[in-house]
Amino acid sequence: MIKRLLVANRGEIARRVFATCRRLGIETVAIHSDADAGLPFVREADAAYALSGSTPAETYLRADLVLEAARRTGADAIHPGYGFLSENADFARAVIAAGITWVGPAPESIEQMGSKIASKKLMEAAGVPVLTNHSVETAREKDLPLLVKASAGGGGRGMRVVRTLADLPGEVAKAESEAQSAFGDGTVFIEPYVEHGRHVEVQVLGHRDGVLVLGERDCSIQRRHQKVVEEAPAPNLADQTRAALHEAARAAAAAIDYRGAGTVEFLYDAETERFFFLEMNTRLQVEHPVTELVHGVDLVEAQLTVAEGRPLDLRVIGETYGHAVEVRLYAEDPAHDWQPQSGVLTRFEVPGVSGEFDLLNRPGLRVDSGFESGSEVSTHYDAMLAKVIAWAPSRQEAARKLADALAKAQLHGLVTNRDLLVEILRHDTFLSGEVSTDFFDRTAVIESSAPGDPDPHLLFAAAIALAERDRLRRRVQQGVPVGWRNVVSQPQRTVLAAGDTEHVVEWHGGRDGYASTSDDVRVLSASPSEVVLEVDSIRVRFHVAIGPGDAVAVDAPVGSAQLRVVPRFVDPADVVAQGSLLAPMPGTVIGVPVEDGAEVTAGQPVLVLEAMKMQHTINAPTGGVVTDLVAVGQQVAAGDVLAVVSDNEGEES
Repeated sequence: MIKRLLVANRGEIARRVFATCRRLGIETVAIHSDADAGLPFVREADAAYALSGSTPAETYLRADLVLEAARRTGADAIHPGYGFLSENADFARAVIAAGITWVGPAPESIEQMGSKIASKKLMEAAGVPVLTNHSVETAREKDLPLLVKASAGGGGRGMRVVRTLADLPGEVAKAESEAQSAFGDGTVFIEPYVEHGRHVEVQVLGHRDGVLVLGERDCSIQRRHQKVVEEAPAPNLADQTRAALHEAARAAAAAIDYRGAGTVEFLYDAETERFFFLEMNTRLQVEHPVTELVHGVDLVEAQLTVAEGRPLDLRVIGETYGHAVEVRLYAEDPAHDWQPQSGVLTRFEVPGVSGEFDLLNRPGLRVDSGFESGSEVSTHYDAMLAKVIAWAPSRQEAARKLADALAKAQLHGLVTNRDLLVEILRHDTFLSGEVSTDFFDRTAVIESSAPGDPDPHLLFAAAIALAERDRLRRRVQQGVPVGWRNVVSQPQRTVLAAGDTEHVVEWHGGRDGYASTSDDVRVLSASPSEVVLEVDSIRVRFHVAIGPGDAVAVDAPVGSAQLRVVPRFVDPADVVAQGSLLAPMPGTVIGVPVEDGAEVTAGQPVLVLEAMKMQHTINAPTGGVVTDLVAVGQQVAAGDVLAVVSDNEGEES
């Protein structure tokens, strides 16, 4: 029996495993990087061991350090979570050789499925349908479009869609570079790309008596080949297709005598009702909560049971019932090429949550997150803040419940994809079950969810809350009303910026309180944290959070806004040269394809930045001469000058 378990992972993943361990009476050990020292998973563990450094390569990917942590803390079992070393056969062997219980499949199973190229051959031999592989030399026009994929990894890294043969060699090179950076293995392969395909995966649980199939999940809505929305069961799937998928997954797991939790992923072509093996993930999947809620099972507990060599008690698996939908809440900006965000998550509250990591019951709303209000989101790891999951008797009820909770959530300090998720969940195409991997191409959800100008009442409430904050800060003349003047010749003015757009808010103050310049708005009450307005005879409550640097977040039924106060005067030292290319996020410069002094055209790549596991190309906004280029390997902060593009006459463009 396992007594003390170390989770060789971080954040939400570690917290998820800890939740099951607490219920079962198993002591827990967290390992953490310097960047993660203040996160909740470290605090929740019974013991925590620090790994010196911040990057994955320095910490969580160091098998020797993980084993040393297990030895030092007395852990008798290691759970790898998902990601990092979870599908590393050498690490699994090292754990077993050290006499520590490995909570995962046999190293041989990991190896057999670890290479997408080799695993496809194995599955073909087992009678599981697979897609044909191509190469740069053999690909022809009739084979287009093609998909370049990393053999050793996943999560959309090292993956490129190619639509013209001329682009194939270059895209292969980019995929190899990204795969090498993300997985330490630059091997890629090429297969047909199904335009309107669906990503359907089957949850399997291998044990000593065979392979148990726990239904399927649809994970078709993706951005950059990374999953955004997942659900169980898969919608609009014929019974015979569902049965065939389950049987194919069972055959795939049986072919390698698989033990533990795993997922067999398929590409499903709804037009032909054919499906093809993609890969098998020999670990727990990020999206496993939807299966847990629909099947009434704790998959981590099942993993521990198998690892301990005990038989699975199938009575603990509940009746399959209802529908579950999960969304991945990211710190990213979909409207600006999905740029990841970093910084302090000043407030993170989702209303109506039945419980964090609520595993055994079917709650209305579940949140699995590695962060909390006040947590620092670093640049070293994935930008996912949380998984928010809703369960209901029907699919449409679950989607409605989830969309409402997200819309009312208070997410302050960072730009997130929240509005996009709400738009997806309320979109007619999604609600009809017409999901596919090209969902974003077929709908306008990205454009329709892009932030526009904030509702003017949000801006007004922010200005009044700021005025109240300033009133309470005053040390002198505290009896003088805010904004009071002997002769009212003009209103007070507060300038607030939403993104790059500035908005002027005009208001009045005096003995009778605050007033709007609009006749249809009355201020009923005001404080730095809440403003209540009467708008066209309707009472509306605005929740306000004023953060550091005069950042202001406002949440109300009319929407949410993250604003900042525009100062009346700007320090000249903060002004950058016109034509400066600024870093959109913190990261590392990994490529500079042009030389200092070179002439570039508009849209030409100037440098490549790596941040949060992804590569981002910075292009020249206009034609001109590049100067002041940063160097490869340089660490940059958001807003740093990366280069300056000036016209040929020496004037900045």
